[in-house]
Amino acid sequence: MSQMIAALDDEPDLLELLRVNLRKAGYRFEGFQEAEDLYRFLAKERPSLILLDLMLPGTDGLEVCRHIRRSEDLAGIPIIMLTARGDESDKVVGLELGADDYVTKPFSIKELIARIHAVLRRPPGGSESARRIVIGSLIIDLDKFEVIADGVKVDLTATEFKILQLLASRKGRVFSRDQILDFLWGHEKAVIDRTIDVHIRNLREKLGEAGGLIKNIRGVGYKLEE
Repeated sequence: MSQMIAALDDEPDLLELLRVNLRKAGYRFEGFQEAEDLYRFLAKERPSLILLDLMLPGTDGLEVCRHIRRSEDLAGIPIIMLTARGDESDKVVGLELGADDYVTKPFSIKELIARIHAVLRRPPGGSESARRIVIGSLIIDLDKFEVIADGVKVDLTATEFKILQLLASRKGRVFSRDQILDFLWGHEKAVIDRTIDVHIRNLREKLGEAGGLIKNIRGVGYKLEE
């Protein structure tokens, strides 16, 4: 069965545009104009990804993002923010709340679909022995898409997991912000370097003491080592 994309946006024309084009791209689609309607849908269905407009007339899009990330059942669903705001701080706040990416309106459908593909892309396959990475108290299970730090399972967003996977794939190697952006979004990237810093900060906080394994090399980038 094809993957389901859910969208919350108060513009019916945009929802119809998304419906037509995402279905052409092979996805199922459900669109909502009210946050409460999305919440009712999420109580019964679990989409593969949520497109979330920040500028909503009722419940603020950031509050919806916060609600999803605080829910045990929904926290792992990737979120892409749709925003007409040019203020970088709004995007950073959304990323800090756990959104995986953002697209600024007006956007091209081609770009949005490329972003969706990138966020939904799971870690690439490999040999069985390489499917589980252990570094200190950190266990990264690539098959289960699961991370355990100090014996406790940690819930990460898809983007946070992929950043951790990249850093752990070459222990001790320093990855620049551009290299991390390339790994996440390839040539479709149109995000600011600070995006990576926000995701790294969230990742460190979630990992607790194990977050200290992620080192910041000033002026260069990040690495993961004991």
